[in-house]
Amino acid sequence: MTREEAGVQDAATEAASDLPQLDATSLVEADELESRVKEMYRQVAEEADAELHFETGRELAERLGYPTALLDQIPAEALASFAGVGYHLDLASVGEGERVLDLGSGSGTDAFFVAQQVGEGGAVVGVDFTPEQIRKATRLRDSAGLASVEFVEATIDDLPFGDESFDVVISNGVINLSPIKARVFSEAARVLRPGGRLALADIVSGRPLKERTRRNTELWAACVAGAIPRRNYADAIEQTGLVVGEIRENDYRFISDRALEACSTYGVESISLVARKSA
Repeated sequence: MTREEAGVQDAATEAASDLPQLDATSLVEADELESRVKEMYRQVAEEADAELHFETGRELAERLGYPTALLDQIPAEALASFAGVGYHLDLASVGEGERVLDLGSGSGTDAFFVAQQVGEGGAVVGVDFTPEQIRKATRLRDSAGLASVEFVEATIDDLPFGDESFDVVISNGVINLSPIKARVFSEAARVLRPGGRLALADIVSGRPLKERTRRNTELWAACVAGAIPRRNYADAIEQTGLVVGEIRENDYRFISDRALEACSTYGVESISLVARKSA
């Protein structure tokens, strides 16, 4: 690389660092992004042979670390639509009788998984804004007779629940899709009871993404363009008053050439983490 090329690259990196990370509403049009995301996850719910930027299904869940014995208890249709990016439920340390909220619950894999841990005395609520995912998850819940699980159509940045109403909040591969991450983290902290845990698996980056990439709503829906640097992500959680504990990397990879190129350029990766609310 010549000195001139290095200078251009440094300038581009500096410009990317100056872009807003936690509120990207100035970079993407909200309605267009929502439409893209809903269509992507409609395909996940309804089209088994859809061409996506990422893997789905039971084989993915097993590779990420989900225990086989518990996966065996989850409806196969839900697992077929699993699109998570990591395993984080061990970090959640869910106990019997607890109330758990799943942000971006999709077809219900994580909600059904956690329902086995909370038992009959607990409750699990899944929130998603894709109607097809809510309908599928609700149908599978009814077929399986899982009375402790409920699915609600809502956005994760404006939760329809009271303050301190859950013991645990979980989410898998979803918060990166939101252009207003600070509000999502604030809502998660609000609904957590004192001593509660926030356990996430999500996509982050090693360095800030350039403006052209961050304005690409197709790459947002693919879980790439919404990634922000890991340090910004963790700092945003702690700004809500939660204390971030363990952070670990996941064995996750995208599959489309376009997504792989962006990942290589910006150090995009999957992490799992846990944060706690002061008792």
